[in-house]
Amino acid sequence: MNATWKARMPLAVVAGLAVLALIFTARSRPVRAERDVGATAGPRYSVVETEAHNLIVTDNQTNTLYFYTVDKGKPIGSELKLRGSIDLTKVGGPTLKPKKPPAE
Repeated sequence: MNATWKARMPLAVVAGLAVLALIFTARSRPVRAERDVGATAGPRYSVVETEAHNLIVTDNQTNTLYFYTVDKGKPIGSELKLRGSIDLTKVGGPTLKPKKPPAE
């Protein structure tokens, strides 16, 4: 190693550590939840999962999860029907009880 590199080595190490510290602190910021229902920045509905025969959707304004599926024995692409919903404000409790849709 030449004399110039030996003199600059500690400076390079300190600069590298500073960059790593910035990267890790930027990635470890806590997420803040917004509680203002009237000013939601995101979409009203979010699709959680879907296949050709079912659909799971959350209503982000009412905190409700909905499950839709086709009737048993019907072909793919048939009308999806609401099978049940869950109030997501009850998440974290000992049990979750799904609500059945009203009878047709």
